[in-house]
Amino acid sequence: MKIIIAGAGEVGYHLAKQLSSEEHDISVIDVDSEHLEKTDASTDVMTILGSSTSISILEDAGVAKTDLVVAVTSSESININTSIIAKKLGARRAIARVSSAEYIADEQKEMFKSLGVDHLIYPEELASLEVVKLIERAAATDVLEFEDGKLSLIGLKLDKSVPVLRMTMKEAAEQYNSMHFRTVAIHRGMRTIIPKGDDIFLPNDQVFVITTPEGIDDIIKLSGKENTKLQNIMILGGGRIGRKTAKLLEGRMNIKLIESDSDKTTELADYLQKTLVIQGDGRDIDLLAQEGIIDMDAFISVTDDAETNIITCLMAKHLGVNKTIAQVDNVDYIPLTQTIGLDSLINKKLTTANNITRFIRKANILSLATLQGVDAEVLEYVVKPKSAITKNPIKKLKFPKNAIIGGYVRDNQGYIVDGETEFKPNDKVVVFSLPDCISKIEKYFS
Repeated sequence: MKIIIAGAGEVGYHLAKQLSSEEHDISVIDVDSEHLEKTDASTDVMTILGSSTSISILEDAGVAKTDLVVAVTSSESININTSIIAKKLGARRAIARVSSAEYIADEQKEMFKSLGVDHLIYPEELASLEVVKLIERAAATDVLEFEDGKLSLIGLKLDKSVPVLRMTMKEAAEQYNSMHFRTVAIHRGMRTIIPKGDDIFLPNDQVFVITTPEGIDDIIKLSGKENTKLQNIMILGGGRIGRKTAKLLEGRMNIKLIESDSDKTTELADYLQKTLVIQGDGRDIDLLAQEGIIDMDAFISVTDDAETNIITCLMAKHLGVNKTIAQVDNVDYIPLTQTIGLDSLINKKLTTANNITRFIRKANILSLATLQGVDAEVLEYVVKPKSAITKNPIKKLKFPKNAIIGGYVRDNQGYIVDGETEFKPNDKVVVFSLPDCISKIEKYFS
């Protein structure tokens, strides 16, 4: 597939990095030479210095024979104009990153398609939806749902009271064989492990399991965490993510939102009918105490400053708040946050890159996600007739060692795989993989 990525910032860089190891012809356009140097140094793509709204630059990139143009610069207008111009010059499809919520409304989709923009990506909405999922699954560090929740991937941090500690995978599977789950990865320190039968659960491991709806409560109990419902939520930051998150949660939970800007506070109070909006500096521990942070079940920090988000979440954790979620848009901080005690983090740029990637992967991949801070990807495939995955039961397949099949959906029902599982055409299969063997996995499903 021939792809043009407009913008070599963090979203464009991660897209190029994810795709550069595969058989795609990728060109990256940016006006910033430093961004292009970073992309060029760590990916196998062609970089072009210039504006993506320039007809000559797009023609130099071969836009007329391009399958997909992805416009993800920091400018909404440049992204939209790039998509429109690229389609007029012959590109088959175009995706634009936007920063305005009104553009993604259902009634606007046809208008943008008529202009040539096939899909709009709004990072703040994607991040807000991710926060809501984490609140709904209180004990989880990560939550991904497949086929409307028929299968779920849940990340959990193991504390010292977990009954499976020091057990091998095989021992845990035998002892808890009535539960509907499969462990697909362990993140330990800075390393991600695709587990085998003799791997052992250790304290502070971040464990990822695939489960059906029936198994979610059992998994959370087994992890040593009660599935307590979060009712009292404090949000720091009234920007796009904080505003959208409060709107999605208010009415079901008691929400307090703290914002330092007085004009924005007034606007938020009008927009959020069932949220208590407070003007103040959320870094002020006296203000947090006055507003009852010790009575909060969750603290969500989504200001524009990553350091503020990390520090305030650690402060909330120290004061006894059960669940903390920090927005960390500096990708370099992500490995650190996994080790200093943060429960969950969101990175809207990586979330955006993951969302876009599903349009780029081969046609038999339904979806793909990269877990933040974890060197692994989660892929959902549809099984094609006569594909290699249908030839034998799982135990007889020579599946790559750095990948594992977790579960599948057949006839609208989710199932956890075992060694005897045999796949049929149209099954939807969830695979957990380290990045180095995705191309090997695709051969089984093509």
